[in-house]
Amino acid sequence: MIDPPERRRRAAEAGFGAEAGRWRPREVHGRAAGARGGPVEAAATGPYGRRRVLVLRALGLGDLLAGVPALRGIRRAFPGDHIVLALPRALAEAALATATVDGVLPAQAPGRGVPTLDHWSGPPPDVAVDLHGNGPESRDALAALRPRRLLAFAAAGDPLAGPGPGRPPVWRPDEHERERWCRFLGAYGIAADPDDVRLPPPTAPSPAPGAVLVHPGAESASRRWPAGRYADVVRRLRAAGHRVVVSGGPAEDALVLDLAARAGLPARDVLCGGLPFDELSALVAHAALVVSGDTGPAHLAVAHGTPSVTLFGPVSPRLWGPPRSPRHVALWKPGPPGDPHGDAPDPQLLRIRADEVAGAAVGLLNPARTTT
Repeated sequence: MIDPPERRRRAAEAGFGAEAGRWRPREVHGRAAGARGGPVEAAATGPYGRRRVLVLRALGLGDLLAGVPALRGIRRAFPGDHIVLALPRALAEAALATATVDGVLPAQAPGRGVPTLDHWSGPPPDVAVDLHGNGPESRDALAALRPRRLLAFAAAGDPLAGPGPGRPPVWRPDEHERERWCRFLGAYGIAADPDDVRLPPPTAPSPAPGAVLVHPGAESASRRWPAGRYADVVRRLRAAGHRVVVSGGPAEDALVLDLAARAGLPARDVLCGGLPFDELSALVAHAALVVSGDTGPAHLAVAHGTPSVTLFGPVSPRLWGPPRSPRHVALWKPGPPGDPHGDAPDPQLLRIRADEVAGAAVGLLNPARTTT
């Protein structure tokens, strides 16, 4: 393991100053690696003309899917090169399903921390891209590998940061996640479209084709709407003649079973244990509708063009919501931002009523009925 001082020393060697985070051109294969913020084409080429590109985004499924437009931009910028994405091992199948990367590097840290990348093998990456965050930890983790070119947000307080050629991009806290990373890449000459969110159709069969999928779980309690309210929505949808199935993550069986018992669902419509990604992807892709909080299946619905109703609380949909589309409804009560990783349901989330959710769901399931 490389300790922080050693990481910072290597960060300086990779082109970023340990203090200011400034890009310093360095010699690569006999020429400078390019000015800070300049086009990525200035990076050196690896053996046989194929560069090794390492991208760090070691977060959750929703983060991975929100990063697809950026990953697709990187894929187009390096069409013949080998792109590796560092992310949790459990998301390897999902990462490969995006058709944007050639391999994965298992990497994970507690919470949403920055993992070490010491297990990267072979020569240093030709290009390293920090899609993980804006702090020095993720930048330093990549810099410790001594990449020939490192793409990252500017360090706080860097006097040379800002818009314009030759300047590293500045982090904006009020920017939508998809737009943020596309703008970031644009500063380095890589074009990316924040609306380029669609995934290839899954090849696995759906365990419940045509059903309404209700997914009550989320990584943190602050984004979990109460099970009793979800059960109320499920009962209303079933009374209207719709099949409803409920699903959850690997550690959410108790939540799923509680909701199912409250709603009176048959065993065949209760999907416990956390579905493998190919089954979850197929379930979402072939669902009539997805109802959930701000979590992975909501982003998967967007990726497959499946209608969705998503409940937001601590974080505004302006920052993490679906693209503007009549197929997607984002429910949110304006108010002060909360902690997306808090250990209790967010007060703004609790202001959303069951009848609002059921009404939005019925409106998507029966659009003609709601307009007459």
